[in-house]
Amino acid sequence: MTQARALLDGLEMGAVVADRGYDADWLVALIEAAGAEVVIPPRSNRTTERPYDANLYADRNKVERLFGRLKHYRRVATRYEKLGRNYLAMVYVASIMTLLR
Repeated sequence: MTQARALLDGLEMGAVVADRGYDADWLVALIEAAGAEVVIPPRSNRTTERPYDANLYADRNKVERLFGRLKHYRRVATRYEKLGRNYLAMVYVASIMTLLR
């Protein structure tokens, strides 16, 4: 959470999807100020419930599972490729192999 401000600074985004750990008033205000939709479920100790798009949040699970499957490919997980373009090519190959399964 300490790097969230630097990560979001200058990005154009339609929505920011994150887990409950990122439910902070300052971060929600930052995202809304950027004109993006906040898709962060509220923490259980929050006094006022904040609405969020549960369907969009459910899609986050698909992305997490894809990253988990990509890490099964040793070359991607350990980043053998030193150049960014070569590493991206290996991520593409691993993604294609995952989709073909």
